[in-house]
Amino acid sequence: MNHEVVEKNLGLMIALIIVAISFGALVEIVPLFFSKQVNEPVAGLKPLNALQLEGRDIYIREGCHVCHTQMIRPFRAETERYGHYSVAGEHVYEHPFLWGSKRTGPDLARVGGRYSDDWHRAHLYNPRNVVPESKMPSYPWLFTAKIDHKITPKRMEALRAVGVPYTDEDIAGASEAVKGKTEIEAMVAYLQQLGTVLKNKR
Repeated sequence: MNHEVVEKNLGLMIALIIVAISFGALVEIVPLFFSKQVNEPVAGLKPLNALQLEGRDIYIREGCHVCHTQMIRPFRAETERYGHYSVAGEHVYEHPFLWGSKRTGPDLARVGGRYSDDWHRAHLYNPRNVVPESKMPSYPWLFTAKIDHKITPKRMEALRAVGVPYTDEDIAGASEAVKGKTEIEAMVAYLQQLGTVLKNKR
């Protein structure tokens, strides 16, 4: 009979639903804050260098993450196609995460080293030159646009403030490392490091 009291009292039912959902969320989410698998970097993981970091920002700016995930799920069909499934420890230095769920294009979690630098340049200049059926847009402006080297150290300082272990030396040398570089160089540098820490592990 007690359930009838709850069912007939809308306010009580809403309160109990909120309690139930809150308890479930706490049980599922809170332990993740203390899990080593989630919070500790995998062996060999290093923060992106200055050029790669600029490439990642360009990747986000151009909306690449909208069509390409960077998360291989732990299913046979995915690991056979793309490689080792994604683990949280690979991404502890990423702000924001780019895992995603939509695949208009293929997953890029393990694309690093799969193709040459020249292939990536050709693909980004005009995707249909290398993949005739591609729906991906062209990015010819990346080949002429230069990186604003004065901003790179500030990006690193901001990331260090949220836990990315950039050293004073990394930040001091960041501006010089990207000075005169084009955006295509940065984008290719970013793509070529994706997933290389766990790429060869099975």
